[in-house]
Amino acid sequence: MKNANFDNIAGEIANLIKKSSRTCVLTGAGLSTESGIPDFRSPKTGLWNKYDPMELLSTDTLYSNPKLFYTESLKILLPMIEALPNKAHEMLAALEKEGYIYSLTTQNIDNLHYRAGSRKIYEVHGNLRTCHCMQCGRSFDFSIIISKSDNGEIPPLCNECGGVLRTDVVLFGDRMPGCFEEAYNDISGSDLLIVIGSSLQVAPVNMLPQAARKLVIINIGETSYDRRADILYNEKASVALTNIYAELKKEEI
Repeated sequence: MKNANFDNIAGEIANLIKKSSRTCVLTGAGLSTESGIPDFRSPKTGLWNKYDPMELLSTDTLYSNPKLFYTESLKILLPMIEALPNKAHEMLAALEKEGYIYSLTTQNIDNLHYRAGSRKIYEVHGNLRTCHCMQCGRSFDFSIIISKSDNGEIPPLCNECGGVLRTDVVLFGDRMPGCFEEAYNDISGSDLLIVIGSSLQVAPVNMLPQAARKLVIINIGETSYDRRADILYNEKASVALTNIYAELKKEEI
């Protein structure tokens, strides 16, 4: 692991990106804290200090206690819908648009990468843009769950077939979506993986860095892959990405 030995860590990361024929990015909750969304595991402030995720955001609760799921669980999800992309999201969208990033895999469900303009996104934990009917499979805007729940329709039902609507967020007890395998294939075929704002504690996403040839980690706190990282940048995502982008542009002059 390399970190303090560099006088210009952002410059070293920029050099790796320039040499890489394919660079992938993996983001976690730490990227969205600057948008006002608390992460899940930080001491005292993490969401899991207030709620039991295995109870509220699980398929077991969805099926056996829909009243709890469509009231208390939605309270966790709704603030994410109102959040706005921050500088880090915007920088990643710009890096993709300019060809520095091949694809972006995110653990986040808050839609902020999409709203910032990133396009090749693997949302491996789902999203808050859509929902679907568990009976007929039709897809709808997530807002229909909110409006139906607010009007006391619990569980919210499909207007087409009467089946139960559920969020497209990956819940505890769900299988990982097909895009997880696509993300793995992209990362295993890349020269460089940059992990941003993730503690890399959640399986199976925390297995993805194992497929990386070179690994950069940008995170305030420690991760389980720090010793394996080629470069470790302990900095806020927005600051780190702004610095890296500036170094990339400097090299082009």
